Amino acid sequence: MRIVSLLPSATEIVCELGLAESLVGITFECRWPAGVELGRSVVVTGLDTLGMAPAEIDALVHATLAAQGNLYTLQEERFRACAPDVVLTQDLCRVCALPSGDVDVAMASLGCVAAVVTLDPHTLSEVLATIETVADATGVAERGRAYVDRLRTRLDRVAGSVADRVPRPTFVLEWLEPPFLSGHWVPDVVAAAGGAPVLARPGERSVTTSWPEIAGAAADVIVVAPCGFDLDGAVAQAEQVARRVPDGPEIWAIDADGYLVRPGPRLVTGVEQLAAILHDVGEPDPAIVRRVR
Repeated sequence: MRIVSLLPSATEIVCELGLAESLVGITFECRWPAGVELGRSVVVTGLDTLGMAPAEIDALVHATLAAQGNLYTLQEERFRACAPDVVLTQDLCRVCALPSGDVDVAMASLGCVAAVVTLDPHTLSEVLATIETVADATGVAERGRAYVDRLRTRLDRVAGSVADRVPRPTFVLEWLEPPFLSGHWVPDVVAAAGGAPVLARPGERSVTTSWPEIAGAAADVIVVAPCGFDLDGAVAQAEQVARRVPDGPEIWAIDADGYLVRPGPRLVTGVEQLAAILHDVGEPDPAIVRRVR
């Protein structure tokens, strides 16, 4: 079987299912597991935002969407050369990955007859279900169910550890400028860790908020989780948040791409890490989360 993944979370799922040798095509944003880009064709390219500030990225994204309607480009000749049997794509967010509609058009023009599997989870439970969906589509259904069972066991362990704790009001910032509150599965992750999500939209798209709203939300903890940034990038932005919300809540930064904003298996580790910072359940991993205030 030859698999092409058009989103980073799907790449992670494929590898966790033991199918890395079948993965022939990925995107320019696929960086996990480490070294996954080696020896594989990059079939989706996009904007180069390296070194740009959040406000600059936001302006570039809006300008590009207005001009082109999309932020990503399917490299059709590379895609054709991959000769995929299965293509993993999404329709959840055109800012996050190539939409499946673009893939369908390209496949028709290239005469590609691969099975297209669209992954659009909105909740933590649905994220786990997508793992089984990928496993079913790639012929390892039993392996997928066993893997998801292990992830659910870890979530149950956290749930048992925080069951008698008072949920701590927690605000997750998904973007700095303009400020975005959290949506989709992120509030579920907070709740699973023993937090009470504030200024959040469970199962729905994240939207803009304001600094006065954030300051008035009475959160015990602010978690800075900017989409597209690793821990170091999140720390730099968390320091700005500390200046904009000068009093009150603890402020933590998290490797957002790895453990919070992408719908992959590492969300379970994100739950464990949030439980550690909210309720001292286990130890925070300094490679994943860091306290700024």
